Amino acid sequence: MDQAPPEYTQNTRRRRGTSADGGNGAMNGVPTIGRQPPHSVEAEEYLLSCCLLDGSDSIAKCLEKKLPVAAFYVAANRVIYEKLVELYQKAPPVAIEVLAEELKTTGQLEEIGGVAYLMQVSARIPTTAQTDYFLEKVRELHMLRQLIQVGTSTVEQCFGFQGGLEEFVDKIEQEIFEVTQDRVSDGAKTMKETAKDAWVVIDKMMHHKGEITGISSGFKELDSMTYGFQKAEMIVLAARPSMGKTSLALNMAESAVLPRRGEPAGVLLFSLEMSAAQLGMRMLCSRGRVNMKKLREGFVRPGGDEYKDLVTAADELSKSPLFIDDSSHLTIMELRAKSRRLAARQKLGFIIVDYLQLLSPTDPKTPREQQVAEISRGLKALAKELDVPVLVLSQLNRAAEKENRAPKLSDLRESGSIEQDADVVLMLARPKDADEKFQVAADSAELIVAKQRNGPVGDLKLTFLRDITRFENHTP
Repeated sequence: MDQAPPEYTQNTRRRRGTSADGGNGAMNGVPTIGRQPPHSVEAEEYLLSCCLLDGSDSIAKCLEKKLPVAAFYVAANRVIYEKLVELYQKAPPVAIEVLAEELKTTGQLEEIGGVAYLMQVSARIPTTAQTDYFLEKVRELHMLRQLIQVGTSTVEQCFGFQGGLEEFVDKIEQEIFEVTQDRVSDGAKTMKETAKDAWVVIDKMMHHKGEITGISSGFKELDSMTYGFQKAEMIVLAARPSMGKTSLALNMAESAVLPRRGEPAGVLLFSLEMSAAQLGMRMLCSRGRVNMKKLREGFVRPGGDEYKDLVTAADELSKSPLFIDDSSHLTIMELRAKSRRLAARQKLGFIIVDYLQLLSPTDPKTPREQQVAEISRGLKALAKELDVPVLVLSQLNRAAEKENRAPKLSDLRESGSIEQDADVVLMLARPKDADEKFQVAADSAELIVAKQRNGPVGDLKLTFLRDITRFENHTP
């Protein structure tokens, strides 16, 4: 980051116009105990000076970094920045004469101190070389003010707290996350950087011929088509209810945390339908190859072979890096926050969401299609942010059943955005030669690779072991 000029200081008392706290030591009604909130008039004026100097690039940087109008503590500076952005979006570059005329037209020119103040700000710095420095400084101080606001509000809420503690803590975490979520901007990479990243993948392919490059699904035919679930990809596994989506996802999770070859990958599984205990029982019976019905009916006796198999499975799974979150009500923002927190303390290689339609909307008033689209975009963003594959279970509509055909992409329920956002779409269906009474527990199923952004599509068969709810590679 560039160094600040020698005359730069922080938290100066000199202000023009009304500050963001109204000049009374409060921000948005929250008292700051008589102290000045963090701010720097100089940093704001230097940044505006850069924007006025070039009229284009510096403003574009502010927009790329998502710098809001509220980031400026001084009221006059907020007015200038807001008008600069408005004019830039209409017809860049923005000339200071045009800015002054527009402010005059809206009656804001005198409010900020007239042309004299505009000229004063524009002359604050002779070059735009330090735009990035002052942009980051203004962002940081704004974020500190927001955190003070959230923190002070939290203290007040704690004194008057009533209700469930877990929900309250989640709410506070969400408020802090909303403050900090935009602090990092990926920006554009040079072709040199992009080529270097691509060459790492190419080199791995050349030196590991035929080997998968992502997280193994545990199924040979599927891995041969996808080369594993790749980083930053969103994979959708769709099916009608009771077709075995969860069982297949659990088998894939098991393959990731207990691989036959290579290092285990940390897996975070969000289950919005079943409890962690229910999933745990399924995984133990599947891994130990024990009939769950017999176990429930009490026919598995302590000390017997099946009991020993369960103990072995429990020992293996308990040592694996598998994490299950069975929160029944989650928004996409909460899910992303939980994923980020776990990724900060545990290396994650794979995330599974069971299932998309059960995630709560951020705004229940919006149309359902928009809600699902927002969730789908959020899951894709999560895959890119944490650089891990995200397997998303989803429901299919009834069209394939009604028309007695194999499912297709248009059957994805409630939103076309799922198809658009997904890198890979898998569809679990009954075999084409099955009779009308077929159910998933009939020993075999068909997995359709309906979409793959970077590879082939096609159908493959899986063997389903009904008694232990386990999918395996198909054996003719």
